[in-house]
Amino acid sequence: MESTLPFGEELLAALGTPRRARLLDSSPRSRVWRAELSGTPVVVKQLVDAPEADERYARETAALTLAARVEPPVVPRLLGTDPARRVLVLEYLEHRPPAEDWVVAYAAALARLHAATGPADAGALPAWPAPGPDDTDSFLALATALGVPAPPAVRAELDALRARLRAAPGHALLHGDPCPGNDLHTGDGVRFVDFEQASLGSGLAELAYLRIGFPTCWCSTAPPAALLDEAEAAYRATWHAATGTEAGDDLTDACAGWLLRGDALVQRAERGTADHLARAVEQDWTWGTATARQRLVHRLDVVARLTADGGGGELRALGLLAADVRRAMLTRWPHLRPLPLLRPRQP
Repeated sequence: MESTLPFGEELLAALGTPRRARLLDSSPRSRVWRAELSGTPVVVKQLVDAPEADERYARETAALTLAARVEPPVVPRLLGTDPARRVLVLEYLEHRPPAEDWVVAYAAALARLHAATGPADAGALPAWPAPGPDDTDSFLALATALGVPAPPAVRAELDALRARLRAAPGHALLHGDPCPGNDLHTGDGVRFVDFEQASLGSGLAELAYLRIGFPTCWCSTAPPAALLDEAEAAYRATWHAATGTEAGDDLTDACAGWLLRGDALVQRAERGTADHLARAVEQDWTWGTATARQRLVHRLDVVARLTADGGGGELRALGLLAADVRRAMLTRWPHLRPLPLLRPRQP
């Protein structure tokens, strides 16, 4: 069934009349169509009326414009905009089923996306938000609720961690939600879509997604260790080739930052509505491929291992606490399973 598109006069004059419009599945925050312009397939996206819709539209438009600098492309071409209606017209890209080692191409493309911006772009997007004091309080309360008192040194370590994350150098173009499903695997490489949460900051915040289990994503997975190492090496090599600088080897701070975020246990619409770390003690819930407790156990294990392996010496007490909290969770809920190794089919 053909659907009417929100094309105003300026878009009609610039691009022509769209034909064969078909509404596609999308998040509650937007409406998305596939259509044709002069026989060429395009994607039309409109952000619906909702809190912060104008800000999300501005972020997406700015991020797509900045990312358009990268060749070969890492985003679809932006063909037209209508800010009054919050409409974007984008190049249509054919998505192919990702290969088993998809994280390697994904990581290389993520590095190229991050390298699209630099110091001269400061202010073009909001700065990446570090965890706050409430996140520290919630994590320490989680440990206490599970019968694992935190040593006094942990709070000081977490305060210092948050300060380091706020001051982390970098002007990388961060996607904001670089999840499987927001990456399109095409015949010409990986392209990213849906930049409503884009920001500028350290690329390590998003490189850490692979190791910490894709924290803001419905499809939380844990790639095999060898594949994970290959993907991270691909990111660093690609970043160096694009910028002439080193990306950094230590992901401990970035992973620990994601451990603190209770909001990274729920989908976007539920964030900021409750202390989700506290909720996880009383109840478990499934989001996509994993439950909240599965996600949390994985993150605890990652931070414990990173600190035990000699990295992140400034978080040694946190690492010991993470190992103890994980052990307490598995004792209380022994049925918890590891995160899936493989990327699922998109919903």
